[in-house]
Amino acid sequence: MPEKNVVSWTVMLGGLIEDGRVDEARRLFDMIPVKDVVASTNMIGGLCSEGRLSEAREIFDEMPQKNVVAWTSMISGYAMNNKVDVARKLFEVMPDKNEVTWTAMLKGYTRSGRINEAAELFKAMPVKPVAACNDMIMGFGLNGEVGKARWVFDQMKEKDDGTWSALIKIYERKGFELEALALFSLMQREGVRPNFPSIISILSVCGSLASLDHGRQVHSQLVRSHFDLDIYVSSVLITMYIKCGDLVTGKRVFDRFSSKDIVMWNSIIAGYAQHGFGEKALEVFHEMFSSGAAPDEITFIGVLSACGYTGKVKEGLEIFESMKSKYQVDQKTEHYACMVDLLGRAGKLNEAMNLIENMPVEADAIVWGALLSACRTHKNLDLAEIAAKKLLQLEPSSAGPYILLSNLYASQSRWKDVAELRKTMRARNVSKSPGCSWIEVDNKVHMFTGGGSASHPEHEMIMKKLEKLGASLREAGYCPDGSFVMHDVDEEDKVHSLRHHSEKMAVAYGLLKVPVGKPIRVMKNLRVCGDCHSAIKLIAQVTGREIILRDAHRFHHFKDGLCSCRDFW
Repeated sequence: MPEKNVVSWTVMLGGLIEDGRVDEARRLFDMIPVKDVVASTNMIGGLCSEGRLSEAREIFDEMPQKNVVAWTSMISGYAMNNKVDVARKLFEVMPDKNEVTWTAMLKGYTRSGRINEAAELFKAMPVKPVAACNDMIMGFGLNGEVGKARWVFDQMKEKDDGTWSALIKIYERKGFELEALALFSLMQREGVRPNFPSIISILSVCGSLASLDHGRQVHSQLVRSHFDLDIYVSSVLITMYIKCGDLVTGKRVFDRFSSKDIVMWNSIIAGYAQHGFGEKALEVFHEMFSSGAAPDEITFIGVLSACGYTGKVKEGLEIFESMKSKYQVDQKTEHYACMVDLLGRAGKLNEAMNLIENMPVEADAIVWGALLSACRTHKNLDLAEIAAKKLLQLEPSSAGPYILLSNLYASQSRWKDVAELRKTMRARNVSKSPGCSWIEVDNKVHMFTGGGSASHPEHEMIMKKLEKLGASLREAGYCPDGSFVMHDVDEEDKVHSLRHHSEKMAVAYGLLKVPVGKPIRVMKNLRVCGDCHSAIKLIAQVTGREIILRDAHRFHHFKDGLCSCRDFW
């Protein structure tokens, strides 16, 4: 170019920075005969994006005139590179601040987790733009202050789609699934079109809650907006359907894609494993390998879990041994945990213990937890006490080891040991997560807690249904198993306690509300107890209904008096 003016230099500089070629941009900047505010500000932004703060500050200090954009660019550079205190000093001496400057400073605090300082700055802001409010919602939410995040949301006169997706994401991340669903519904009623992040979050929520009706509605929206053609979205969809117990639709989504990524393969393998279809999981695994897709660490967790859930000890051992030699995947702690679980479920407790002792890495809480769980199933108290001791060293505040060991003591009527364990839990301030189950009926999730909680508006009707069911079950030969009651009480109280387990209440409600011909889908936050498992098998038989129960570990498909797990869980 024969003659270059300020605009030519600035445009070329901006292009190089936009393309990430900061070194070339810096050389060009040094050649510019007259460095105006725009060129200097662009260079500051480019250097800050690379973390080259001292160079950026040198240019900033040499500027004869600085406008609000230059100040904001330097403050933002410090803030996004975790130099928040330096950014704040510059912010304090800045002559005139605009909304963008305040928001940049706020983002620095929220990004670095300094939420109290962020809240003070937010309060002092003369004008609170939408971007700043969105940052504050995320900042409060990720810091666990979900109520404050909602307060900011409610105070906003204007909201963009980022505002809605920010709060939905917070609800999803922090376990407020019902609130996330309610907010998503409100968003649609107010005519706000869901964006990509909010749809991904709500699909995750639908999977967690097993809210199949909501999940189907979101899937329909994805189809209308053509998001369903995205491989990542399809992986989330597959996971959602699997978690909701609709493996058929999950597989249908999977089959639509001729070119599948590793996440899709892993999702469907894990899905078959969780639903107790070990043969299908292995079949898909071999199909995956034949198609040229390379399995990764996650693949083998799914495959080994499938072998464990279905008692395929020989196949599991062969796959575990061939991970490195055939598939070039290193055996990690998680894979050893799967093998301990596989051997433990099959009653091979000594082999499981031997595997732990010969692990090349230190066994973690998941490994010892798998052994303890197997000891509880097979009533091996000696190994259980070893596993529990190790677990309490690794996770002293976790209730799991106490509960499993307490259950084992209770099953052998060692009530003194049960009382001692509970005393230790109280002394160490360890609390047990209460058992709860839920079921979705007419797009609404109904929660139930154990102990005959009367909080549900139709509690009386549910209790009558349970009484009626009890009579039918006794006629079919059901005998309540008192060993699953963890208190030293008489038989009548044990029967009463078992009748009011949360999963039985949810099933009873499903029988009352879910139309005949449709499966009853119940979720539980803990492992289903043996008595409930036996009872629900008989309920499925005497009522002729299909009942799908997802507990903390896996799915149980009850039909005609049988369970898909074949009583191996």
